[in-house]
Amino acid sequence: MTTSVITKLLTGALSLQAQLTQEVTNGLSELGLVNTTRISDFLTNNPLPNGFPWGTNTASNTNYYETSPNTGVIRKYDFTVKRGLKSPDGYQKQVILINDQYPGPLIEANWGDTIQVTLHNNIATPEEGTSFHWHGLLQKATPWYDGVPAVQQCPIAPGNSFTYSFKADLYGTSWYHSHYSAQYAGGLHGPMIIHGPKNVPYDIDVGPVFLSDWYHDEYFDILKKVVGTDGALTQPTPLAPNSDNNLINGKMDFDCSTVNDGVPCVSNAGLSKFTFQSGKSHRLRIINAGAEGIQKFSIDNHTMTVMANDFVPIKPYDTNIVTVGIGQRTDVIVKATGKPTDAYWMRSDITACATANQPHALAVVYYEKANTTAKPTTTGYTDNTQPCENDDIAKTQPFYPITPDPNPATTKEIIITGGFNSTHHFNFFMNNQTFRANYNKPVLLLAEQGNTSFPANPEWNVYNFGSNKTVRLVVYNHFPAAHPMHLHGHNMFVLAVSTNVGIINGGKPQTWDGKIVNAQNPQRRDVQMLPPFGYLVLQINMDNPGVWPFHCHIAWHVSQGLYINILERPADIKQMQIPQVMAQTCTAWQQYTDKNPHPQNGEIDSGLKARNSAPIASEHINEHIGKSKRSKRGLSMSEDGVHEFHM
Repeated sequence: MTTSVITKLLTGALSLQAQLTQEVTNGLSELGLVNTTRISDFLTNNPLPNGFPWGTNTASNTNYYETSPNTGVIRKYDFTVKRGLKSPDGYQKQVILINDQYPGPLIEANWGDTIQVTLHNNIATPEEGTSFHWHGLLQKATPWYDGVPAVQQCPIAPGNSFTYSFKADLYGTSWYHSHYSAQYAGGLHGPMIIHGPKNVPYDIDVGPVFLSDWYHDEYFDILKKVVGTDGALTQPTPLAPNSDNNLINGKMDFDCSTVNDGVPCVSNAGLSKFTFQSGKSHRLRIINAGAEGIQKFSIDNHTMTVMANDFVPIKPYDTNIVTVGIGQRTDVIVKATGKPTDAYWMRSDITACATANQPHALAVVYYEKANTTAKPTTTGYTDNTQPCENDDIAKTQPFYPITPDPNPATTKEIIITGGFNSTHHFNFFMNNQTFRANYNKPVLLLAEQGNTSFPANPEWNVYNFGSNKTVRLVVYNHFPAAHPMHLHGHNMFVLAVSTNVGIINGGKPQTWDGKIVNAQNPQRRDVQMLPPFGYLVLQINMDNPGVWPFHCHIAWHVSQGLYINILERPADIKQMQIPQVMAQTCTAWQQYTDKNPHPQNGEIDSGLKARNSAPIASEHINEHIGKSKRSKRGLSMSEDGVHEFHM
């Protein structure tokens, strides 16, 4: 398909007057509407010691890995997950919705609040399990609520409900998404804002700018091809299928003249619209929630000041174009330097490092007196940045400085490769082992029982680092695709990362020279781009006992096995007070799979449910957990003095 829809928008052949209602395109979501409610500096229906929910803590005086406020406030959300027909770009398809919204509802809390989300799995025709991951949060003291099936929990069975309860232990911008198979590519994701101290002043918080590649095929149909033996996808390299479009806040137009499958399609469904106020500075919370596409974000004729990467405030620097890999977030400040009647194009382009039929997304920024149906006449910046890399880590120094241990307790080298197995299925490998999971046997629950070695299950890719206080990973990518590498439970120190010189030099893998960038205060974040044939050197302070996935965040690559589990401080895991509900969820999942031996996604991707394998015995788990270890979360104010707010 051509990019003619962009030409039609820029030349005026397509109107900016949306031809579909918000209900048809995005359901009950308010994202993308020109009159969307502004985001406040913090939520105020709670105590405000010293004028702020987090008291005297600031961006410069608090090490948020060691200290975070405890507000005593519970933010309650209730999510019903089910399928529905929507047309985010005008092409009608089944989308997996949260409360009839795509993207999902905004989760909003103050730093130090407890977030409590009750999830009702009403996915049907066909039924699927599900689980939700709260991207970037550390989950200290609650590792079982990290939300990864086969690692910390069993999937939530169809027709069942489950409540996650965890502390907002970091602040900034993030998102939540399904971690069941590649399900989030079908629509199960939404933005999350944790209010905290400012490291850079600004006037107006514009809120989430939610970027996502978009596929017209059902995600499961794509998945079957990606992990199958279909020659169209597996020759010469099965990196990923082409996405069909690119969305900003769940919206974009599509050239419906190219549609020949009989599906209803409207070419000018409508673009997202934002408002700026002249002379004011605006915070934009950019989130790449896509399945595969690396994004280059810009606003015509405006400079962006980068103030945070992922959940880490950084020393500000200016740029015209921001690179955002899958799972990454970048917060920027934009000064509104135009006239009150001006309008500008906002752009996000999927890079050549990804695969897309229509890689360009457009939205419109209107100043306060502009005609909100007028079409901008502005021109975009020339992109001279590397397609497969983040900004130079020499620029991205954290605002609160932390120096990593120059002599880590252990160093592990990991080599990423890809190839076909004996049954002609493509897999990724980390140190010659691809990842497969068992939904009925979460590794964390096994570790709590004392099982910390899995010689019979090497496919679980468990790296037991014992009681080591610091771990350095040197990751080499011996494959011609970039990987946004995500670490759960931590912000990793990014000590070094290669450029894509390997591609230029004919695909020769690069080797780390031992040099560390900004050794006294290196970049920290939870996702970092690993270039093709390049390397990534990261370091972890092992201060968070649990089982933490480290994986590529391209949905299809995870399904192809690009994933390991880091087992951290197993002796401490044995002492954990894991709530009984985790065992009960496994019992419910086992009962469901006994009646439905081949649940959707159960046996095709990295969420493999091993055939004829016994689940974790709920009774045995209960013996270890015991009634005395039940969680007290969610009690009313009269019982323990906490404040509850239902969102």
